[in-house]
Amino acid sequence: MKGILTNLKVLTIGLVAVFSLTNCTSQNSLKEKEEVQKPRVVVTCDPELDDNNSLIRFLLFSTDFDVEGLIYASSRFHWKGDGQGTTQYIPEREYSSNGRDLGPQTSWRWAEGERFIDDLVEAYESVYQNLKVHNPNYPTPEELKSKIYLGNVEFEGDISYDTPGSDRIKEILLDDDPRPVFIQVWGGPSTASRALKSIEDEYKESPEWESIKEKVSAKAKFCLSGQQDLSYQEYVQPNWPQVESIMLNAGVTSLGYGAKRAVGGTKDTIYFSSAWTLENIKSKGVFGEHYRVWGDGRQMAPGDFTDYFGEKGYTADELREKGYWVWTPPQPEGNFISEGDTPMFLNLIGNGLRAYEGQEYGGWAGRRKELTEEEKAAGFTAPYAMSRVKDEVLPDFLPAIQNNFAARLNWSVTTEYENANHEPVIEAPLEMTAAAGSTIKLNANVSDPDNDYVSTNWMQFKVGSYKGDVSFANVTEATTSVTIPSDANSGGTIHLILTATDNQEVPMTSYHRIILTIN
Repeated sequence: MKGILTNLKVLTIGLVAVFSLTNCTSQNSLKEKEEVQKPRVVVTCDPELDDNNSLIRFLLFSTDFDVEGLIYASSRFHWKGDGQGTTQYIPEREYSSNGRDLGPQTSWRWAEGERFIDDLVEAYESVYQNLKVHNPNYPTPEELKSKIYLGNVEFEGDISYDTPGSDRIKEILLDDDPRPVFIQVWGGPSTASRALKSIEDEYKESPEWESIKEKVSAKAKFCLSGQQDLSYQEYVQPNWPQVESIMLNAGVTSLGYGAKRAVGGTKDTIYFSSAWTLENIKSKGVFGEHYRVWGDGRQMAPGDFTDYFGEKGYTADELREKGYWVWTPPQPEGNFISEGDTPMFLNLIGNGLRAYEGQEYGGWAGRRKELTEEEKAAGFTAPYAMSRVKDEVLPDFLPAIQNNFAARLNWSVTTEYENANHEPVIEAPLEMTAAAGSTIKLNANVSDPDNDYVSTNWMQFKVGSYKGDVSFANVTEATTSVTIPSDANSGGTIHLILTATDNQEVPMTSYHRIILTIN
């Protein structure tokens, strides 16, 4: 995302602050307060249980996005078929791998009358009055309902025809809003790929083609949760090489299948346990009812031999005897299963980390660092990987991610503002300049809407051009000073992060990033 948000005003938990600075140049004076512009986001998703769970979290954080579309999509794992008996067969798919070959299929793992997006938006509608008590920026249910579209769902990877979903993406990419469009590709990319194909088909022979292609290439940001069909690789990459894909390969937050194993025996395992999930998710009203956990007795599509997650009390061998393809070990009843697509939007949340400004900045989802030779050879690496959970630069964000989610779930069942927890507010500068070898004042104002005690902590994210260490006078005080090393080169950047966490049983955390430029 580097350099793509020149038209997107910085979010800092909705606030820009005024404060005094010392030992700084006049360039450090606060910018005039600017209207906050939220990231434009389109969600395309298939009916996998982790898409379902990720969409619940997305809706609870929809205060932070301009939601432009909620679109049903297909993938290699889910496609509807055309209802005319037409078949599809691709080698090494679930129906033609792992020692089985079920032959051509007319549909794959798609429930009759599938409407999980509609179901979740209706769930949102039922708790909207509660949600807006706690944050007035929630979009109305009517607005969200108007953004639901059917995409290219009939077959895996088919971009041969337009759909309401692809037309919606096309419309957004061609409009006059210069902000980037973060296309969440939680399933296969065929619907988003078709939007680009339709633009090419319509304009390629026209005089304005080059300017349109440049405009669309600058706006479209593919947030690819893997490549769940081949349309991105086979069409988008060769024909739209300037379209950026979001790739996170360091400090990646583990929320996919096997997340509990990925964090090993650390303290973070609690956030995937049945006890934590029951207390903070499953007991929280209609959204909790829709959230999939191990042993919940449900299936996304009846008869799906890959979805044994609703079963409880069986060993892997016993599940195989029941006819299931056991592709990840069963866990205790109530445990977290997956939100594998959530990292695609975590860095777009306006939590003060500003991670959407540059892929290398780092945020809740992780960051992009220089690719390894193996990654370069692969051409495109999945945007997150279980092996990249730990990072030398970013802290462990998982507790804040899960607790902020739990707090918002609680908003959905709490009618009075004073009976729920809310994020601390940080007011501080966004940018500063300082000379190498100087000591400058960091003067941040931290408050809490619930009058809770808030602990604060400063740290340096070594994602700027200067990789040396800075020295804080006191890392736990919101107002402190920092000494810039004398070897910092002019024009270099240093990223300073203030974290603020309240003292509630389920705490909420906010951040503020100051980008310091050496003059």
